[in-house]
Amino acid sequence: MSAAGVVAGGRPIRLLLVDDDPLVRAGLRILVGGSGDIEVVGEAGDGAEAVTAAEAHWPDVVLMDVRMPRVDGLAATRRIRGRANAPHVIVLTTFDVDDYVLEALRGGASGFLLKDTPPREILQAVRAVASGAAILSPTAIRRLIDHVADPAAGTRRARARSRLAELTGRETEVAVLVGRGRSNAEIAAELSMGVPTVKGHVSRLLTKLDLNNRVQIALLVHDAELL
Repeated sequence: MSAAGVVAGGRPIRLLLVDDDPLVRAGLRILVGGSGDIEVVGEAGDGAEAVTAAEAHWPDVVLMDVRMPRVDGLAATRRIRGRANAPHVIVLTTFDVDDYVLEALRGGASGFLLKDTPPREILQAVRAVASGAAILSPTAIRRLIDHVADPAAGTRRARARSRLAELTGRETEVAVLVGRGRSNAEIAAELSMGVPTVKGHVSRLLTKLDLNNRVQIALLVHDAELL
């Protein structure tokens, strides 16, 4: 079993598959079955079933489709991430639903994958998210934002800058570097501080800004147009 694909206690990563296409779920189940360090603990065919399955199976990661009947992946992500000890969510998408992806990320998703992502990268993403990392790069965020004509951008920019104004100068520097996709080690090197200090700053950013993960910090920085 790969050390990279286990969580605290040495157990495999628990994965919940959510997609309204049974063939997609079957393909993902076969893919995960060959990994050795990730196990599928449940499946769901729409967002409502996903919320119920997340409560029943306690997954570490949810692989979430966007377009589904009854309750879509966007609403399901908000509901799942809004609960205590919530699993991480990776949104499955295509570029023709970019607006939904942005809202899912603001709702607490840790990133997204395209449905044509190579199998090896899907497994790597699940492992990364399970360890607490985000899988959405700033380049991808910019591509999504540039692709969507958003008339509310000015209002969102003002709100984002107002929220960031609560930060200290050092916290703002860390937030901007998170927005640029820097790792904790890279931020530490650039700002001449220790990695534990950077981790402390990131934790305070999440608390002060009432955010769930680094992706949301990056989105807020992009909304504020500080890059």
